[in-house]
Amino acid sequence: MCRNIKTLHNYKPPATDEEIRASSIQFVRKLSGFARPSKANELAFNRAVERVEKAARDLLDSLVTNAPPRDREVEASKARARAAVRMR
Repeated sequence: MCRNIKTLHNYKPPATDEEIRASSIQFVRKLSGFARPSKANELAFNRAVERVEKAARDLLDSLVTNAPPRDREVEASKARARAAVRMR
């Protein structure tokens, strides 16, 4: 799967519409193989992004967990630490 798609469930504050849209675009780009679709494929590409975005929002709204919400700053620092180890 695409490494740019981030986990959006169980964060405080919850995922924003912009984050969900960005993940949807990345998912459709990965599936289609297009970073930017041609004019001929633009409508289908944008329609797919909208559908994936709606499905992602529906999914996130319906998921439940007993785990405490994750802190964005803590998770970002963990990711930076993992990247530093990888880059050595």
